[in-house]
Amino acid sequence: MDRGEMLEAMKQGAEKVQAVVATRPDFEAAIQYAVSLTKKEGGSTLAAPGMDEESTQAIKAACAEEGIVFLGPPLREEMGRIDTALTWADRGIAETGTLVLNSDSEELRMATMLSETHVAVLPEDQVVPDMDALERYMSDHFKKGPGYVAFITGASRTADIERILTIGVHGPESLHIVLVESLKGGEK
Repeated sequence: MDRGEMLEAMKQGAEKVQAVVATRPDFEAAIQYAVSLTKKEGGSTLAAPGMDEESTQAIKAACAEEGIVFLGPPLREEMGRIDTALTWADRGIAETGTLVLNSDSEELRMATMLSETHVAVLPEDQVVPDMDALERYMSDHFKKGPGYVAFITGASRTADIERILTIGVHGPESLHIVLVESLKGGEK
C-alpha cells in the first residue's frame, strides 16, 4: 500500500466511526482548525497538554485572538471545563482509522477523556497500514517501563441491552483527526 492509499484508508476507516478527518499543511493550520472549531461549537476553553513551549505559546495566541480560554496545567483543577482538547497522535492505523497516543501523562489522559471535542494532530508520515506495523513502536514504548498507550477509534460510544447507542458517555462526543503534511512550527 503506497502512502496515498494508506492516508485514504485512514480517512475512510475514521469516517466509518463518525470521526471527522481534515488535512492541513502544517501545525499552525491545525491550531487554527482547533480554535475555530471550538468557537463554532460554542465552546470557550481549549487544553493542549504535552506541547512544547513554542507550540503552547502559538496555541495561547490563537486562543486569545478568538476569545477562547487556554487551560494549562494542572488540568485536574479544570476537569469540568475542557471544551476542546488539542493533542498529538503518535500513530494512526489506516486499516481501522484508529489513533495511537502515548498516554503516560495524566494531563493528556484527562484532556482526551474529559473534553467535549478531541482534536488529534497526526503527521501523515506516522500512519501505518495495520496493527502489525505497530510492533516496534509498542516494543520501544514498553521497554521504558510500565506506561499507558491509548487506542482511540472514533468518539466515545456505548449501547445498552436494548441496543440504544449513546455518544459521549465515556469520553468526547466528537473526534477530529487533523492530518498534517509537515511538522513545521510544531515539532513533536
